[in-house]
Amino acid sequence: MILLDYRDRRPIYEQIVDRFVELMVTGVMAQDSQMPSVRSMAMELSINPNTIQRAYAELERQGYIYSVKGKGSFVAENRHIMERRGEEMLREFKELTERARGLGLEKERLLAVIHSVYEEMAAEPVQEAGEAEQAAEPAQTAREADRARSASYGKALREEGETS
Repeated sequence: MILLDYRDRRPIYEQIVDRFVELMVTGVMAQDSQMPSVRSMAMELSINPNTIQRAYAELERQGYIYSVKGKGSFVAENRHIMERRGEEMLREFKELTERARGLGLEKERLLAVIHSVYEEMAAEPVQEAGEAEQAAEPAQTAREADRARSASYGKALREEGETS
């Protein structure tokens, strides 16, 4: 369910938080489903339970999970998670767009990348919930997936530059 990248400079608890958020946003972890226990996660990942506890505390602070005394932690309402994550992504996108503009990239080139990404997504088959969970299992970390996506964006930018 969660794979850690020990070469990643981010603390382990942040990697755990990011991975759980990804699983919640993609629907692999449904609303009101119970989170794995701190002990079981610590055993599965072979890390200190305090690290898992810190990740869960951060998830709760951010509103992604809620705790029920004596029962454990549960996934919060997905609609709010999706809205919050969408707002975060739009802020990040705005910052990246401002940086790209500062570098002199033309609006048309940026729009071409956006269009190509959406066209690629439209061409991919939609996964069922069970398939999404299986797809979340590979050894490829979220960071590696981000790098792969960035490479495809760069390729689209290069191709756009070649056709201009």
